Amino acid sequence: MASLARVIHDFQNGELSRDEFVAQLDSTLTTEGLGPTQLLDMLGAAHRKAPLPDDLYVEVRRRIEQLRVSNVAAGGDETGIQTTVEIPSIRSASAGSAANAAGAGSTTGHDQIKGTGDTLNNRFVLEECLGVGGMGTVYKALDLRKLEASDRKPYLAIKVLNVQFRGNPNSLVALQREARKAQVLAHRNIITVYDFDRDGPIVYLTMEYLSGKPLSQLLRTPGYQGMPVRAALPIVRGMCSALAYAHERGFVHCDFKPANVFLTTDAEVKVIDFGIARVFQRPEEESDATVFDPGSLGALTPAYASPEMIEHREPDPRDDIYALGCITYELLTGHHPFDRLSATQARNSDFKPQRPANLDSKQWRALRAALSFDRNTRMPSVARFIAEFDNEARAEKSGTLAKVGLASFAVVCAAAVGVFAFRSGANRHNGAQTEAGASQALTEQAASSISEGTVSAPPVAPQASPVAAVPATPPAAPAAKPALTLAAVTPALTQVPCSALSASVQDHSLTVRGYVSQRYGAAHLKDTVAALPGVDTLTLQVEPLADDKCDTIKAFAPYWIHNMQAGHVAALHVRPPGGQLSDGDPLVVDITTPGYDSYVNLDYYQLDGSVVHMVPSPRAKDNQAPPHYAATVGGAGDWIISKPFGSEMVVLLITPAPLFDKPRPESESRADYLRALDARLAQIGGKYGRDHIVADFAPITTKPRSP
Repeated sequence: MASLARVIHDFQNGELSRDEFVAQLDSTLTTEGLGPTQLLDMLGAAHRKAPLPDDLYVEVRRRIEQLRVSNVAAGGDETGIQTTVEIPSIRSASAGSAANAAGAGSTTGHDQIKGTGDTLNNRFVLEECLGVGGMGTVYKALDLRKLEASDRKPYLAIKVLNVQFRGNPNSLVALQREARKAQVLAHRNIITVYDFDRDGPIVYLTMEYLSGKPLSQLLRTPGYQGMPVRAALPIVRGMCSALAYAHERGFVHCDFKPANVFLTTDAEVKVIDFGIARVFQRPEEESDATVFDPGSLGALTPAYASPEMIEHREPDPRDDIYALGCITYELLTGHHPFDRLSATQARNSDFKPQRPANLDSKQWRALRAALSFDRNTRMPSVARFIAEFDNEARAEKSGTLAKVGLASFAVVCAAAVGVFAFRSGANRHNGAQTEAGASQALTEQAASSISEGTVSAPPVAPQASPVAAVPATPPAAPAAKPALTLAAVTPALTQVPCSALSASVQDHSLTVRGYVSQRYGAAHLKDTVAALPGVDTLTLQVEPLADDKCDTIKAFAPYWIHNMQAGHVAALHVRPPGGQLSDGDPLVVDITTPGYDSYVNLDYYQLDGSVVHMVPSPRAKDNQAPPHYAATVGGAGDWIISKPFGSEMVVLLITPAPLFDKPRPESESRADYLRALDARLAQIGGKYGRDHIVADFAPITTKPRSP
């Protein structure tokens, strides 16, 4: 980490912008390893050598003084004794500001800059600078209201609009548009944005806090030279999923770059900062375009902007595809495809990117098309790009086609063997036929069969000696329809990815109920099971689940299936029926348990990737239940629906023994919990039998309350 003196030097030399200086100042003061007195000495020396702007000088001093208070409050080494430090004099107005900064409060000048330690609207405490973007600086912030309410997640991220944009009359409109667009773009690979507000002249945006690092940090790691395609594919898929979703809804990101791709600690990809995304092909939004054009703020990144963006042409999804191509190339090779030249510079220089050694020909064609300088020849859609670039998906599809081909070949071979056996039997039965006659008859019959498109037995030659008459073979009876059994259906259902499916059969009627991922789809499931031998009538009672629930479904599907096959011995129902809940509604569920002593485990799987343990929890510690027990959980308003909103789930898990020896935190990461749960359920199943573990699901949909 650079020292305070170095950061000041870089700012004075023009290597850091004003906002970059403020952002680096936040982290430098906390990692310098020096006390406030030494930092004030360093500030004074740097200021004497090359004076800082008055307001910045006052701001740096204020933060150092603030650091003194914070350090003492935290039990640091500072004694709190006032030390006189000689600071060079500045103009009287600034001196007055400095006095106010060291004393009772901040001045109007101070309000123009917000940084670590400051509070917005007496509610959000800015604790850590997370990065500087084209439109604002992003901080990790503590929500004091959530802290007072003992909220399980009191932190969020706040984007404070950069100083240069505050003077732009459209800046507030820009942030409001960003909030509205981001709320429309509710997707697992797009950051969740909550709201926007202002504190005097400070305009800011609140959004979910992500733990992890931006892709740009990975790409700038010293010595990074790219990663294998297999390792890069999950990141590329996540980026493509987010962009495709936005494009389908009429939005172009317009500033897609590595810094706007976030890799979370849960191995998820999140696209952030739709700050200058502009609407395309959406007539209902045309009024916005006439009032405010986000592109007029000029916040784009030349190394990733398409030629059309640099030339201020109308936005198009293919602009994002150009940026996607640049990022993908950099992810695979460790360097930018055009050595970080802008698209127009690279085009004018006739720059040709080199093919990465780890790509096959089809992948390179897809990536090269994404990097085209001309929209007309550029990859037309994100969906097309990932379909051609994702070699694993292509290999899986090819494998399926190969299996179909082999099956068809096997059918042909079986038919040929049957014909050969039939012919051989006929020839043995009419054994007096001469070899020459048989050959002639076979040749004639084969010619006849080919011309008519049929295969039949050869004609019977005249008998060489009289034999007893053989009665004609009666026509074969129609083949019996294969029986429809659960044993035949279950293997097909277990092959459906991201699903929990239970079947019942009656004669040749099949009923399938349960849950299947949106990506696989009910139509695909219908085609799969309708093709099973013996199925005359098919009834589907399935609900689609968002793809981000796959890990949860995988963990509980065997126990849900057992519960259904045992007659739904444990049940879970959300109030109101249908699970449509709004902001502020209590989460209330009714449960029933099986006909034996058991332990109830009730968990709320939230959209943000966390699990809230409802039972057992500090609010409901006792979870042992007698046979056929019924209860209502949450009736006292213990759990209230709040942001983020979307498709969520409540899971009831019944076990014959306590799940864990000690209480788990009321809220924790879903990935961490599922790992611990998988190991524990294996232990319980081995000791008591897996048939004593049952589960039930209750998908819910949460949304903002209508005004």
